[in-house]
Amino acid sequence: MDQHRIPTPIVNAFNEWDPLEEIVVGRVDENTLVPPWDVIMPAVVHDKTQWDFFKRHGGTPWPVEMLKKAEHDLDAFVDVLEQAGVTVRQPEPYAYERPLATPDWEVASSCYALMPRDVLFVIGDQIIEAPMGWRSRSTERIAYRELCKEYFRGGARWIAAPPPRLSDESFTRDFVAPGEDEPQRFLPTEYEPMFDAADAIKCGRDVFIARSSCCNRFGIEWLQRHLGDEYTVHEIEVHDTHPMHIDATFQPLAPGKLLINPERVVEVPDMFEKSGWDVLVCPEPEMPESHPMYNCSRWIMMNVVMLDEKRVVVSAGEKRFVRALKDWGFEPIECPFWDFETIGGGFHCASVDIRRRGALGSYF
Repeated sequence: MDQHRIPTPIVNAFNEWDPLEEIVVGRVDENTLVPPWDVIMPAVVHDKTQWDFFKRHGGTPWPVEMLKKAEHDLDAFVDVLEQAGVTVRQPEPYAYERPLATPDWEVASSCYALMPRDVLFVIGDQIIEAPMGWRSRSTERIAYRELCKEYFRGGARWIAAPPPRLSDESFTRDFVAPGEDEPQRFLPTEYEPMFDAADAIKCGRDVFIARSSCCNRFGIEWLQRHLGDEYTVHEIEVHDTHPMHIDATFQPLAPGKLLINPERVVEVPDMFEKSGWDVLVCPEPEMPESHPMYNCSRWIMMNVVMLDEKRVVVSAGEKRFVRALKDWGFEPIECPFWDFETIGGGFHCASVDIRRRGALGSYF
């Protein structure tokens, strides 16, 4: 090792592809709960046939066998990361099962600590706790508090965006999700800043974000003002009938290589074409239609994690996607994850980069 190289700060993440050194991965435990039914659920659950499941079982643990399978997948992901030399950290469990209430609302419980990408936006040397749009996930940051304190003591910056009130004024009254042939419309009003951290994705000095069922323009403006002149936050136009998070829709994988969802991206910003980027159109998912999915669609296969500019962790079973990644110059590492995707999300959802070995740069 070069003894004169300046050590990478304890928190350091500017993009999706610099060599990964440390990551936080979610946890599956016996108290991992089905999200309780609430105002946000019709806007994020694609399959209406699942609504009764959430109404009946929200706030209770997922079935034991389902959790065991999800935990097996997560363990396999952790093993891939550790075999690659990445330090893996995990959040603390907390009392998910306790009811949540404010003067404005109450829900049966919290949910879990499955998906750190939704809770923490890590950019440069700072950790931003997101102003999440889920009432049932409004206390989820507690699971990451000890880690945040540790990173802060090691020199990182740590801030919480204004926690939203999430009162009735925060959500469109009598909201109905748009149909495939209807114009996009969104659940959040502009009453207060709201976004999940996974609504945004980093690409050096440029940050891309999409409005969703938990992200409004007030939240986008808050993020731009907070980040200041060092970064530019770009709103991406997508069409998704139940929009939630950008990383199964629009993801810069490496310098000059942008992965897009062909069903959701309305238009790729001109800046990519002008800068000579290759636009990689994701192939159709191969997960069987019969595979149970509760919180996301089969397009979650786009939700990959880059170990560096070449190596990419991808769901085993998505052979067509693996072949495409190889054709695009990547080195896919297949890992079973369909059973985790059943109750949560993909690799990107289930983790958040803490330290990548690299510096802030511009790719446009």
